[in-house]
This record gives sequence, structure tokens and C-alpha cells, in this order.
Amino acid sequence: MNKAEFVLTTYINSSNLRATYQILNTVVPYVLLWILAVKVASISLWLLPPIIVLLILFSLRCFSLMHDCGHYSLFRSKSANRIFGFVLGVINAIPQYGWSRDHAYHHKTNGDWERYRGVADFLSTEEFSKLDPFNQRLYEVLPHPLMAIPGGFFYLAIKPRLILIMEVYEFIQHIFTDFKKGSEFNLAQTISAHQSKHWQSATEFWDLLLNNICVVGSWIFLSHLWGVGLFWSIYSITLSCSATIFIWLFFVQHIFEGAYAHKTADWNYILGAVQGSSYLELPAILRWFTADIGYHNIHHLCERIPNYHLAACHRENSHLLSDVKTLRMRDLADCSQFLLWSADSNRLVSISSFRQSTEAILKT
Repeated sequence: MNKAEFVLTTYINSSNLRATYQILNTVVPYVLLWILAVKVASISLWLLPPIIVLLILFSLRCFSLMHDCGHYSLFRSKSANRIFGFVLGVINAIPQYGWSRDHAYHHKTNGDWERYRGVADFLSTEEFSKLDPFNQRLYEVLPHPLMAIPGGFFYLAIKPRLILIMEVYEFIQHIFTDFKKGSEFNLAQTISAHQSKHWQSATEFWDLLLNNICVVGSWIFLSHLWGVGLFWSIYSITLSCSATIFIWLFFVQHIFEGAYAHKTADWNYILGAVQGSSYLELPAILRWFTADIGYHNIHHLCERIPNYHLAACHRENSHLLSDVKTLRMRDLADCSQFLLWSADSNRLVSISSFRQSTEAILKT
């Protein structure tokens, strides 16, 4: 299979008008729903659930559009994608620039399971076999999709704040270590010599810092405006549930029986895109809220195609995608079995099947 066989370049052109419309029809309703939730809460808390459901869905769409901005595909200009990507990142409490860099690595290595181990850093069968029984049982629990519920809130709300705190602490330690050298100490030299474990460039640092300032500042302001209890009750549910959904989406788009899961040697980028990603068939309403990310094979073949062209591009290339894995959200339970990577067979396997094959070998 060759990338030249696919019709892709026709669909790369971004539209500022369509992008602006998508931002407006996402961010404006999200803000209005928050105002409505606060008004409704003063009447009856029993009226809140349907509003919270909509908040979760619009939060999910904010993340999906942020994802497009990270690929510089939503708007024509790089600066517009950076500005709106940052704003959408603040809405979902995640620094967009650093997230997009990590996500770009996923695109470069999709299907190469020696370099990138999926949504939950999966173990190989060899690594799993070396764990003691307790850690094997723990591993069965931790990568399970249900762990996305608490994990999603940690990933969005806590981790970016924790990273900044840890780095400030390590930076202060670095300064004191150099200061103890006495006469050799030079503050400017010490600052320039410091290399962070948590970001790779000055741009990433400033994005993280500004995101934290905006996010924490909004938490303080809205808690004061609407009350700590009300704000955090709605906010934590919204953030946790939207994070859970997009983690599940990522899961079923890459973790499934027969997924392309190769060693680095002889790894093929095109096969990684087409066979290492599923076509996720979603109802029309979820297609809208996820910005058509279900067309994941096409997205991996060319990440510069904006979400509003993915469906048309998929239709044009459908004859080349007839053998790709088609999944639905109800298939999540089946996909969640495949938590191990077999380097020998270049495939994903379930823990139960690995144990059965190991027991069979021991008996012979």
C-alpha cells in the first residue's frame, strides 16, 4: 500500500471561515451553558443533569478542535491555530502546545510498538511475565478504560499544575546546588545551563506557565463568583466525563484485535495509519461533538486535513479502506482485553490468552 494511491492533498486546504464558525458554535454554547447551569441551580439541582450532559459534550468538542489546532489544520495560519488552541486548552485545563508535541510523536510512530506504547504505556508480554503476581494484577486494573474516570481528571486538572510545581522545585534546587560552589556561582549561567525534564523548549514552558495562570485564575474567580461548592461540583463532573470519553475514543481507535503493532524493524508508516487505527462509526450527534475524529485512518494518513474535510476524504478513498477495522463505542469492552503487546508475533494480545499460551508451553 502506497500513500500516493490515496487522494489527500485535495482536502488539506483549511478554511478560516469554517474554522471561525466551529469555534463560535462550540465556545459560545459552552459559556452560555455554564451561565444557565448556575441560574438553574438556584431553582433546583434536579434540573442540572441535562445541562451537565451538554457541558460534557461541548467540552469534548472543545478538546477535539484543540486537537485540530495542534496539527495546524483548523485555521490557515499557524498563529491563529496557536491562539485558539491555547484558548481551547484553557477551557479543558490542559497546556495545548506540550500536548500537541506529544501527540505529534504518536502520529510519527503509530503502529511502532517499540517506540510508542499506546494510550496507557502498555507492557510487552516479556515485561509482563517478569512482574510478580501482585503487580500483574495491578497492571490488569490500571490500563483498563474504567480507570479513565479518575485518570482523566488527574490528566487535565492536576497533572499540568503538578508539573509546574515540580519543575519550580527542581529549578530552585539547581540554583542552590550551584550557589554552594561559592565564587564560581553565576546566576545567568546557572539559569541558561538548567535543562528541564518536563518541557523541551522555551515556547512549551511559556505555554505551560500561561495555561496555569489562566486556569488557576479562572478557578479562583469562578469559585468566588458562583460559590466553591457549585462551581467545583459541575466543573469536576464535566472535566472528568469529557476526559473519560476522549480517552475511550483514543483507546478504541488504536487498541483492538488485529491492530498493526509492529517492531521498529520493518515498521511501515502507511500500515500503521490504515491498520493501526480503526474507523470508529458514531451516531451523527457524536460525530459532530467529536469533530469527525472517528475517521481516524484518514486522519493518520494526513493530519493536516481539517475535521470538516475528513468525511469527504474518507468517502473518496473508501475503496482503499475496505479492509480497515470498523468499530463502535460498544466494542470498547472487547478492545479493553488487549493490554499486552507480543513482540514475537507483532500483535496485541489479551492477558488471559497470554497466560493460557504460557501454561500450555509449561505443560509440554
